[in-house]
Amino acid sequence: MKCITSRDNPIFKRLIKLEESAKKRRACGLTILDGVHLVNSYHAKLGVPKCLISNESGCESAEIKQLLTLKKKDAVDVFVLSDTLFREISPVKTPTGIIALVTIPAPRDIPVRESERFGVLLESIQDPGNLGSILRSAAVAGVCDAYLSTGCADAWSPKTLRAAMGAHFLLRIYEQSNLVKVVKEFKGKVIATTLKTNKSLYKTHLTGPIAFAFGNEGIGLSDEVRQASSEQVTIPMVEGTESLNVAAAAAICFFERVRQTQ
Repeated sequence: MKCITSRDNPIFKRLIKLEESAKKRRACGLTILDGVHLVNSYHAKLGVPKCLISNESGCESAEIKQLLTLKKKDAVDVFVLSDTLFREISPVKTPTGIIALVTIPAPRDIPVRESERFGVLLESIQDPGNLGSILRSAAVAGVCDAYLSTGCADAWSPKTLRAAMGAHFLLRIYEQSNLVKVVKEFKGKVIATTLKTNKSLYKTHLTGPIAFAFGNEGIGLSDEVRQASSEQVTIPMVEGTESLNVAAAAAICFFERVRQTQ
């Protein structure tokens, strides 16, 4: 293990920039995973990380010790930071004690189960927690492809990754997508979720190749994406209530599709 004690250390400075900047992550093709679960999920699906970084307290954790021991077999560099320095790069208020520097995979590198095409289109989802939650539900429901428009939160930010809990390694994620073009080229039905229709999700056939489209937390889908879609549906709600959180709406739609195809 190599100890880092100075903020001037080039590895520490690089980690700070990657934690803070989506532009830097895109330019380098690298991101940061936080916690044992994410590190192990990445390793299981995509291979070894570029390096591991633990804090001094983490080195005393049995779970982290086991992880570091296993990674020695893969010749992964391990760095140890003081608890104070580690807090500066940790994406959470209560650090887990272990992070990994990893390569952001290209969509083609993700092994997916593709018995039937099942996709999701996300337009200007701005909250990383919402984005991560949607991706997590999508992966569990069997979605293969996720198309994110310009204006979406960074899919590979540490906050989005934590919210998705490993879903990124089960989905082909296409950022900066032209969603109208995706709709037109999708070989199947694209179903727009909106409050501007009376057609119930539960009266819609969801078998065969399907993609759901979800819009921004505040204004929903743009007219361009909504009108290009094959169908428009709404989720029935109790009278007098407001719209659902977009991550909750996505989960309902995904699992109604699962219900209909079981």
